[in-house]
Amino acid sequence: MRNLVIVSAVIAAGLAAPAATSKTPVAKGGEILWDSFGVPHVYAKTEAGIFHGFGYAQAQSHGNLLLHLYGEARARAAEYWGDKYAASDKWLIANDVPERSARWYAQQTPQFRADLDAFAAGINAYAEAHRETLDPTVLQVLPIRGVDVMAHAHRLMNYVYIASEQKVLANPEANEAGGSNAWAVAPSRSASGKTLLLANPHLPWSPSLLTYYEAHLNGPGLSLYGATQVGLPILRFGFNDQLGFTNTVNTILGFTAYNLKLADGGYSFDGKTLPFKTVGKSFKVRQPDGTLKTVAFEQRSSVQGPVFATPDGRTIALKVAGLDRPGVLSQYYEMGRARDWAQFQTAVRRVQVPMFNIVYGDRAGHILYLDNGILPKHPDGDFRTWSRPVAGDTSKTLWTEVHGYDDLPKVLDPASGFVQNANDPPWVSTWPQVLDPAKFPAYVAVRGPMSQRAQMSVKLLAEGPKISFDDFVAKKVTTRSLMADRLLPELVPLAEASDDPELKSAAALLKGWDHRFEPDARGALLFETWALLFSPTNFTTLKNYRETWSAERPLETPTGLKDPAAVLAMLKAAVAKTRTLYGAVDRPFGEVSRFHLGAVDLPGNGGFGNTGVFRTMTWGPMKNGQRTPVHGETWVSMVEFGTPMKAVGLMSYGNSSQPGSKHESDQLSYLANKTFRTLWTMRGEVEKHVEETTKF
Repeated sequence: MRNLVIVSAVIAAGLAAPAATSKTPVAKGGEILWDSFGVPHVYAKTEAGIFHGFGYAQAQSHGNLLLHLYGEARARAAEYWGDKYAASDKWLIANDVPERSARWYAQQTPQFRADLDAFAAGINAYAEAHRETLDPTVLQVLPIRGVDVMAHAHRLMNYVYIASEQKVLANPEANEAGGSNAWAVAPSRSASGKTLLLANPHLPWSPSLLTYYEAHLNGPGLSLYGATQVGLPILRFGFNDQLGFTNTVNTILGFTAYNLKLADGGYSFDGKTLPFKTVGKSFKVRQPDGTLKTVAFEQRSSVQGPVFATPDGRTIALKVAGLDRPGVLSQYYEMGRARDWAQFQTAVRRVQVPMFNIVYGDRAGHILYLDNGILPKHPDGDFRTWSRPVAGDTSKTLWTEVHGYDDLPKVLDPASGFVQNANDPPWVSTWPQVLDPAKFPAYVAVRGPMSQRAQMSVKLLAEGPKISFDDFVAKKVTTRSLMADRLLPELVPLAEASDDPELKSAAALLKGWDHRFEPDARGALLFETWALLFSPTNFTTLKNYRETWSAERPLETPTGLKDPAAVLAMLKAAVAKTRTLYGAVDRPFGEVSRFHLGAVDLPGNGGFGNTGVFRTMTWGPMKNGQRTPVHGETWVSMVEFGTPMKAVGLMSYGNSSQPGSKHESDQLSYLANKTFRTLWTMRGEVEKHVEETTKF
């Protein structure tokens, strides 16, 4: 047996600077004004004070979730909570996340390291003062340190969004990060002559590391309103009185998997046999009786990176881009501090954020779409080539550089007056099209197909007169299905001409439906059921369209029915299936589809994004006679950079996940009514709606 170096799974206390405490002097003298929707408005006299207050606020609103996430990010979740988390811990340990997080923390500027410590100290201060409000099972994670905050960000960005275990080892096309919508409208396209900005991420509704939190942060050089994911100390979606920015998930290929060719004593590389480097690693797993079992494993690595076995028996190595770039959090903070386009561009030019489209707008009238991310440079190959494991026995596939900001697809101030993204590739980020895919490496992004939600996004911005703020809001909440617009004008006459009474009845039902997923819609459930038979795999299969998607006609395709007999058979089957699932073919959409959290239970609206619905709701399976969202509308903000500013928004599932909080479901009525809250950005406005004040 070889001698092995044993590396602990734990981020040891010696790896990190001493934790700040709630008594840290630089964090003194601030306050949190909690408004009537549970939104914390943090006011601080120092930069570290902003972070302290924000940490305290997150602990009050999401304490159980927050501490659990930090326990997971330490790669100690199995030690705390049992075998359920063993695979997650092992994945993080195998990829050196604990050790790298400590290095990244140490590489921050002294000021930003103090900020991370202050955020952690705020969490600890809340826990010390309100221990009884927290689940006893998460208290063992305390105290939180600045390095834990960095570890959570590192895990989320690099090993969930970029290189999750599922995506790397099982399914390269897996998307565990959800989707989003984003719009920026320039003064030339708006009725007021002012810039408009929409932030609209779509993520799971169940509490997780993808849960959003709304906040307003104020201190030296910062007055930023927006949202972020629980556990992050910065806002990922935000606006100040001069500018704003939002993100959507993009398809950037931030990692490469390599198929290794095993040889006696190691693996083949450039005609030679190289030995694996092997390190012993371990983690602890809590047993049902409370004892801890140490699980040890050997982690191999190759010239490319750590080595893993896939479920189908292959041996692959993993190389993740950006592991030498520790500035993701500080870049977001700089983006929020920016006061104009020049300052904002300086921040994003750092390219520390490993993925996400960035959509931006400002008071001066600039708008931007950026296909942002840390993208490896390859000598050749297209997106499909590099999205799957490539040959690992040659240095020809071993990249050593990444693309800079100037290489990335972007659209700044287009003549159209708008930019948009709905998780589609960058090419139709405005219309008429500005970006030419031929001018970029083929691995940057696929050419298509463009989703029908993305097509609807473009159509909503391009159609009609100049867009007023009221128009902006109305377009945002439309539940119209582009797929229905395209297919029902052909399907209904076919069914009407049938000799089958059931098909004739279905035709009448669909003909009377206005193609919108609203509570009183009686044809929506039948269409949705038929559409999934017509276009399986989450409404994405194109084989039954007469004309599939075309890059030459990106906003008009796919369209048409290829086989009339087949689609009628699908409609017949859909009638039976709709009756089985929902009790009646013509059941009102809102009787079945509910916005139900806690004691609040309201008729729902919105539909599956891939049916071309911009107001996205991914409805879960039927349970107890209804279905509820599992994913979709979460944080929304809409801003007009006028004088005064207009800002409205919503956090669909509320701004707290703590048991007993009245802010878990207090915004569902707005969601059901397709209305929004005024976002209080001025202190005078905030003070009129204060529910609670916290001094620190």
